[in-house]
Amino acid sequence: MEKKTLVLGASLNDDRYSNRAIRALRQHDQPVVAVGLREGEVAGVPIVKTIPEGLIVDTVTMYLNAYNQKAWEQAVLALKPKRIIFNPGAENPELAAMAKAQGAETLDACTLVMLATGQF
Repeated sequence: MEKKTLVLGASLNDDRYSNRAIRALRQHDQPVVAVGLREGEVAGVPIVKTIPEGLIVDTVTMYLNAYNQKAWEQAVLALKPKRIIFNPGAENPELAAMAKAQGAETLDACTLVMLATGQF
C-alpha cells in the first residue's frame, strides 16, 4: 500500500516551504495530495481547495499556523492519519494532543529535513 502524504497549506509560490515540500516528496517518489487556498499545480501535483472525499493518507504535513489550522482540525482528525508533521511555524499542541488521543504520531519537525536525511 502506498503511503500518501497530504500537504495542507500548499502554495503555488516556489519560495514557500510547502511548495518545496511537494517537489521534494515527488522527487522521493512519494504520492502527494496538496490542499491550499488557490488551485494550480506543482511538480505535476494539483493543488485543490478542499480535502478530497474518501481520501486515505498516511501522513499530514502542516504548513498552516495554529490559527489557520482551526478550520481544518475536524477534517484532519477525520482522516485518521498515522502521523502529523507540524513544520516550523505550524506547531499546534492542542491539535497534536487530539491527534495523539486517536493514535497518531505527531512531530514538530521539518518535512524537507526529514526527506533529506532519510527520516521521512
